[in-house]
Amino acid sequence: MKNATIPVLRERIARGETSHEAWVVQALEGASSDAAKHVFTQLYSDAALAAARHADASQRAGVVPPALAGLPVTIKDLYDVAGETTMAGSVVCAGEPAATADAVAVARLRKAGAAIVGKTNMTEFAFSGVGINPHHGTPRNPADAAVARIPGGSSSGAAVSVALGLAVAGLGSDTGGSIRIPAALCGLVGFKSTQSRVPRTGAFELARSLDTVCAMTRSVADCLLVDAAIADTPLAVRHRPLQGMRLAVPRTLMFDGIEPAVAQAVDRALGVLSASGAIVVDIPLAELAEIARINAPGGFSPVEASAVHRARIGAQRARFDPRVAARVDLGMSVSAADYIVMQDRRSDWIGRVEGALEGFDALLCPTVPIVAPAIDALATDEAFFKANGLLLRNTFAINFLDGCAFSLPCQRDGEWPVGLMLSSVRGDDARLAAVALAVEAALRA
Repeated sequence: MKNATIPVLRERIARGETSHEAWVVQALEGASSDAAKHVFTQLYSDAALAAARHADASQRAGVVPPALAGLPVTIKDLYDVAGETTMAGSVVCAGEPAATADAVAVARLRKAGAAIVGKTNMTEFAFSGVGINPHHGTPRNPADAAVARIPGGSSSGAAVSVALGLAVAGLGSDTGGSIRIPAALCGLVGFKSTQSRVPRTGAFELARSLDTVCAMTRSVADCLLVDAAIADTPLAVRHRPLQGMRLAVPRTLMFDGIEPAVAQAVDRALGVLSASGAIVVDIPLAELAEIARINAPGGFSPVEASAVHRARIGAQRARFDPRVAARVDLGMSVSAADYIVMQDRRSDWIGRVEGALEGFDALLCPTVPIVAPAIDALATDEAFFKANGLLLRNTFAINFLDGCAFSLPCQRDGEWPVGLMLSSVRGDDARLAAVALAVEAALRA
């Protein structure tokens, strides 16, 4: 199942070559393997097998199952499951009240018949793009068998569960890049929708202005199937040829500090798109250089996270990941007046960037400017926060825009995973999905 997309699995099951139950059994066995160490915080073996067997029984009865029915899916540890305390990758929440209902996204996955295999590990409270977790261990990036490398975060376990073939999709979240960063570093497709598309009810909050409920899979089409389930309505995607699409490449900020392996893969991808008939246009988009100034008084994520965790950090600071606590601290002293100014300046900035992108079908750049560093290389705070800043820089710009984005693998076989990010403005998800399908087809040709 490792490289199989959802339609391929559906075809194999329909032909009687395998069954939903067999795939779920394989996923549960893989979840206990050494390769999956630190990927899961909890397994739901009985419920997953029950969903798979129901899908098999329906198919035997002549009922065509929905796209996700009976297939293994994972959910990030920040989503409520009824009867459980939501831990969000931490130990601090132990003893807090259990959830009384499933998160909306989880309930919708169950409604779609998905076999939810388990909850996946994450950066504590989703507050980093690296994926290191000192409480539960760090899932190892499957792209390198020799060196333990970061998977990216904060949806670290979600990415590795899909990359190892233990799930067709990993439900994660994206506040500053937490879907797209691990997707890029693990060679997957990640889709960050417009924030309002999927309800956040039952998702442990990091930053309410930015948090987005979304997922990663092995293809754009698979992402759209999962998005249709969790949004409770499919995007109306009109398939378009790549010929004549206008694709903007921003030359401010997004290519700064790019590593050679990333530059090579992205430049080659842009060349393929141009040769396929797309109109690739370099633009300055100088507004990107303003983000740091607008976000300067603490930053939206620290300010809003400080409101979420004020009581916890006051009572249990020593139990926090120190690097998470340090980022929460950044928001503690920001005044309400400064926060309102940040909101106003962001709104103005969004309007100006939306105007600058009129006439383009998508904005293209590296998802992240570096390949996955070794976990041991980030042992010091200096190295960790430098890597974290680079990993989040490009993706955060799209959260700041309240836009939508895909990360697509653009490396060749034998190369480090590299993501190409396709982005657009808020509400443009369907049109961007058509661009992503066309770009993906060209890159895979």
